[in-house]
Amino acid sequence: MRIDYLKMLGAGNQILIADRRKLDVTPPSAAQLRRLGDASTGPGFDQLMWVMAPADPAMDASYRVFNADGSEVEQCGNGVRCVAWMLAREDATQRDFHLQSPAGIIAARVHADDRVTASMGPPEFEPGKVPFVADTKSDCYFLAVGDTEYDVSVLSMGNPHCVLQVADVSTADVAGLGPVIERHDRFPACTNVGFMAIRGRRQIDLRVHERGVGETLACGTGACAAVVAGQRLGHLDDEVTVSLPGGQLVVSWRGGAEVVWLSGNAELTSEGTIDL
Repeated sequence: MRIDYLKMLGAGNQILIADRRKLDVTPPSAAQLRRLGDASTGPGFDQLMWVMAPADPAMDASYRVFNADGSEVEQCGNGVRCVAWMLAREDATQRDFHLQSPAGIIAARVHADDRVTASMGPPEFEPGKVPFVADTKSDCYFLAVGDTEYDVSVLSMGNPHCVLQVADVSTADVAGLGPVIERHDRFPACTNVGFMAIRGRRQIDLRVHERGVGETLACGTGACAAVVAGQRLGHLDDEVTVSLPGGQLVVSWRGGAEVVWLSGNAELTSEGTIDL
């Protein structure tokens, strides 16, 4: 089986897009995904967006999301923005798209400067739906890691997130704490881990250890989760610029059951074909 692909960057997040809308085939196995995700044996990626024809004709496309370790996950904010960019490249007259994802319906708009804005759905705070083991819902939990307890925010943006506040992201123990919290017993499905430094009411710095990947240059749902967590604690306004190692994203949320909007660049770096 041959797969045509686009390799893209979303604020530094490496996204591989396989467009299977005209040929319904089974996605690669976990072992194949690991080889494809490793830049020494394949094109390399953080996430693979497996794009398919939508079940609902009112939608423009559907997709599944796979991590570089071969696992399938529910959502990828930077990935969906890259998928929208790909669709806009096919038809310059269409700029608005509706996509079916494992986490629900996503609306996306591609701007003239190649920025893409996507609705990431409303955040979910109910512990059982994250999922997270807790007796009651709270904006802040104590999470024990070894002999240390950390104040964390926990929520889902279609996928689970744990957000810690740090003084400086450059000195945050992402490599040490990230994998431990990712697999913590209180996260039955594991979790993404964000390390957030608040620089003002409209500006944060962020590093993210992504579930099944490790630290990446950017994480769209991680940016959304961090901003939502900061707003719930009263530290941030309803529109925030998020500075990640790979670039900047803008996150907007009006609170309550409103959807979270994610905006940033999408950049094509290469395209090719893989023979599995």
